Amino acid sequence: MDLTLPAGWRLHAVTETGSTNADVAEAARRGAPEGLVVTAERQTAGRGRLDRSWESPAGAGLMFSVLLRPAVPVARWGWLPLLAGVALAHAVRGTAALDAELKWPNDLLVGGRKCAGILAEAVPDGVVIGIGLNVSLTEEELPTGPTGLAPTSLLLAGADDGRANRAALLEAILRGLAEWAVIWNSMGGDPVASGLREAYLGCCGTIGQQVRAVIPGGGESGGEIIGLADTVDADGRLVIIDASGARQAVAAADVIHVRPHEAGLDGRH
Repeated sequence: MDLTLPAGWRLHAVTETGSTNADVAEAARRGAPEGLVVTAERQTAGRGRLDRSWESPAGAGLMFSVLLRPAVPVARWGWLPLLAGVALAHAVRGTAALDAELKWPNDLLVGGRKCAGILAEAVPDGVVIGIGLNVSLTEEELPTGPTGLAPTSLLLAGADDGRANRAALLEAILRGLAEWAVIWNSMGGDPVASGLREAYLGCCGTIGQQVRAVIPGGGESGGEIIGLADTVDADGRLVIIDASGARQAVAAADVIHVRPHEAGLDGRH
């Protein structure tokens, strides 16, 4: 791909690999500096959140990973997946001209269907951000399996060939990542002072929705929270108001948007 990268960033493009996240993580362990980007036409062992597989026909999507080395307290690194979500949503809105939004924490939805996912993995002194974006997949090429959401692609959602341009999309996403990383780092990782929390709330379609949050490893009892998604707090956690009116902050969960009658709620809190 011929594109302009953020200053100091480097692009390594391959035809096929097992996982771009694994490739970048290995480079990070060897001491690679921030800004390494690995993109692949095809992945054979790509992964999403909760160890779900992520596959796409060669040339039909964007599959890439970026190495970031934050200069902020580790306690604030949890904001990086959300930062990446903001960069992704803004890039799709601006480049593909589609009304993209985020399902907490960072699934990209277009028309209520999943178009992209983000996986962040810690490495020594850094974080690898992996993004998989369905660009020009047809209905027949869409992934199948227990993704939790019906999938789509930018092309199916209405972006024409000119706006579903992979090079332009990648350039916009990387530019947004770099710009937000600079701002966030300059504020010591403070999501409020940097404006990141406000920007995230502006992209997050989960806020105001009735949701079911399934907690990983929660077991049969106490493994889910049902209620109104009220906000995202300063730690990036989703704050849910349950039927009793109690506010519960969720750090990690599989969140499902549900209709009020499906959740057994009337929507009033």
